[in-house]
Amino acid sequence: MFIGHFAVGLAAKRAAPNTSLGLLVAAPVLADILWPAFLLLGWEHVGINAAGPPFLRLDFLDYPYSHSLLMDCVWAALFAGGYYAVTRYRAGALMIALGVVSHWILDVVTHVPDMPLTPWSTTRVGLGLWRSVPGTMATEILMFAIGAYVYATTTRGRDAVGRYAVWGLVALLGLLYVATVNAAPPPTARALGLGGLLFGLLFPIWAWWGDRHRDPVTG
Repeated sequence: MFIGHFAVGLAAKRAAPNTSLGLLVAAPVLADILWPAFLLLGWEHVGINAAGPPFLRLDFLDYPYSHSLLMDCVWAALFAGGYYAVTRYRAGALMIALGVVSHWILDVVTHVPDMPLTPWSTTRVGLGLWRSVPGTMATEILMFAIGAYVYATTTRGRDAVGRYAVWGLVALLGLLYVATVNAAPPPTARALGLGGLLFGLLFPIWAWWGDRHRDPVTG
């Protein structure tokens, strides 16, 4: 799951209009921000199978701290709790918490059985939607379109940045998704980690920048 996670963040703006889109996007992609960092630290591990089918060119050997259900609940509590402590905005805290946990749920739908329940569990789950390229793409593109529509009808741009920045991000994410379906993965785990960390941080920052130039639609 890639743009499907961003769809969750975009749609969450409807329920928490006073929360920055940057945070609402960061929540459902938090596991994919933590994962490359933990990969570079050697805490989690991945294999690369460049000759594998689309969506299955990475073998997630272990990612207990970024992608287990228990740890995603811990990250959700920390992220949402910190946000609530600062803002006292309950709707935003709830959407952040749900967004973080949604990552595990959506990944279970797409991944082959490699999603852990806890850092210590030997049980791995996954429904394997990734085995079907058309099914995966149809699901994610539909989710992304719905998320973008919800965001578009929830906010309006008040200047040029507000009118174009978020839609530039949406367009880029869509193009990257389509382009990377048949692209070879990075040659090494280190390159994968560096690229994942860079883009994992860039996209929420971009979303924050564009969203701060938009206002909630009222009435």
